[in-house]
Amino acid sequence: MPVDILLFFNFTVLKKKKIMSGIFKAHLQKFITITDEEFALIMEYFEVRNLGKKENLLEEGQVCRHNYFVTKGLLRKFYLNEKGIEQTTEFAIETWWMTDNISYEHKTPSEFYIQAVEKTEALVISAESQDQLLDQFPVMEKYFRIVYQRAFAASQNRVKYIFSLSKEEFYFNLLSKHPEFVQRVPQYLIASFLGFTPEYLSEIRKKIVL
Repeated sequence: MPVDILLFFNFTVLKKKKIMSGIFKAHLQKFITITDEEFALIMEYFEVRNLGKKENLLEEGQVCRHNYFVTKGLLRKFYLNEKGIEQTTEFAIETWWMTDNISYEHKTPSEFYIQAVEKTEALVISAESQDQLLDQFPVMEKYFRIVYQRAFAASQNRVKYIFSLSKEEFYFNLLSKHPEFVQRVPQYLIASFLGFTPEYLSEIRKKIVL
């Protein structure tokens, strides 16, 4: 590779990582206080990952070895049900984390897939690096505790909605609380997340127009 092209490539990578680290730093500072020096050291535990649309980060049967922080784009987690149909269980947009917690923590084969819905940029940390990070920076324990508490609360609400709302109410609740998200995600994936068929969701959406 010619030197000038190599230099441009390295400059582009460094510029992108700087932007991604800025997003991560702003997110961290919503929950914890860290110095610039501490943040620079924290970033050494992360790698940058660029993903193409529909690229899989994890497939069923693999051990999930990484935790992903999305700085740009959209990830989803899904499994194949007994009929071989994809059932989406979770999404991660900008400043959200995604992993398979059971496989990640226990190093067991995953029952899930993690896939980029669109072109995505993420900061990636391995389980081993995350353990070292928490040992070196105890304040990050507080950060991840808050992140997991919020994720658990969201999961609780989803279970409640599944049992207490009709299918139409479930969709309209999501639409009212996260309209930009519903518009951004392909409708067949929204249907998969809500447990609908795409055809049923289409019928619900027609009622909005009418």
